[in-house]
Amino acid sequence: MATIPFSRPPANNNDFEIGDHVEVLCDHDYEDARVRDWLAGVVVKRGHKKVAVQFHKNVYLTDGWMVPDRVLWCLITSQNIRKPEKRPQSKS
Repeated sequence: MATIPFSRPPANNNDFEIGDHVEVLCDHDYEDARVRDWLAGVVVKRGHKKVAVQFHKNVYLTDGWMVPDRVLWCLITSQNIRKPEKRPQSKS
């Protein structure tokens, strides 16, 4: 059987479990304004293709409606969900 060449190896960082901290690119409230940026949340439910992420801030659907329970569903393979990026710690 012939091998299939990849331009890059498949990403294996999409293994999210309940309780994992993640970041989602979504519309949310930030200092009395609605912005589209990465927001930290926690995975609260996991399916075969999607994960549910709950946030502490108000989040909005793409058509502008606020999500009342602050839970967004994301495809596991989506580019809009990622593990939190490590930020450099300030030296005090």
